Amino acid sequence: MGHIQHEVAGAVPAVSSVGAVYVEPSATRILQKGEKIDDLFTRNITTPYFVQRLSERAYFFNGGFYTTTFYVGETGVLLLDAPEGQAKNILAAIANVTSLPVTAIVYSHNHADHIISAAEVIEASKAAGVKNIRIIASTKTAEKMIFLKCKLPAPTETVSWPKATFKFDDVTVQFDGFERAAHCDDAGTYLLVEEKVVHLPDLMNGDQPPFWRFGTAENTVYYRLNITQLGDLDWIHHVGGHGNVGGKEDIAFVKQYLDDLDVAVAKGMKAVKFGMVENINQYNNHAALMVPWLGKLSEYVVDLLRPKYGQFYGFEFSVPSHAEMVALSAISYR
Repeated sequence: MGHIQHEVAGAVPAVSSVGAVYVEPSATRILQKGEKIDDLFTRNITTPYFVQRLSERAYFFNGGFYTTTFYVGETGVLLLDAPEGQAKNILAAIANVTSLPVTAIVYSHNHADHIISAAEVIEASKAAGVKNIRIIASTKTAEKMIFLKCKLPAPTETVSWPKATFKFDDVTVQFDGFERAAHCDDAGTYLLVEEKVVHLPDLMNGDQPPFWRFGTAENTVYYRLNITQLGDLDWIHHVGGHGNVGGKEDIAFVKQYLDDLDVAVAKGMKAVKFGMVENINQYNNHAALMVPWLGKLSEYVVDLLRPKYGQFYGFEFSVPSHAEMVALSAISYR
């Protein structure tokens, strides 16, 4: 369905944040630089999944607003993450491309919504005759899973934190952990070197401003640093766990957005009076000084940014949280 048909149906699509050329997804045609998948939101709510070829052997899977990467080797398939509720769709997507089973799974980080379907994929691989499926994670992810008593299948092998490589058939997988990570403490990039495809969930979503609360970042102050580190790697396509396929143009867009956000928050902190409640005694707690102020500050920032960014995906729902988080960081780090 094209954009014009969307408007007729009453659901006007967001404008591309990077001037993308929109194309229909294809499991056979390699996506080119500057191209994005069209009608992404509608595809997520009307179809179970789709596949887009990214390189000779790497593919982008999208289902239920989750995305992941799989690589088709000579002897099997490497799957990077198995998002929640998507096991059957992932297996069907892979079967559309190859008859080979999944023989290795990467846990990108220890967040269940991105890896919890691994158990179902492993069972399917065993049923297909795979005796020993590789479950690969960084040492930090593996240690975190033990510490938190994670009940998911444990890694069978680890890659050293913060930098390491491993091989899967003919592809080199380069791991770079974020020593100062925004999303969570075991977050890092997995780069399929020869394919120039990088897998990193929950930091940047292609063709849109950052998601709500910067992808639920546990440490906002390192977000910009991680965006820069991602951009410094040698890749063409980025798979971000959600959203569209990412490109280096998305790195530039997010950096500019962060610059504009910082300026808007600084203006807001000068313009919006702190502690706006008339009588704090009626609340019996000093949070009444902070919470209403953050709410008004967020409104101020959203209004400042709306002329430039308001037409982009998720603006009204995500940007208020960005303003709040940047303001809190500005208070803490001076």
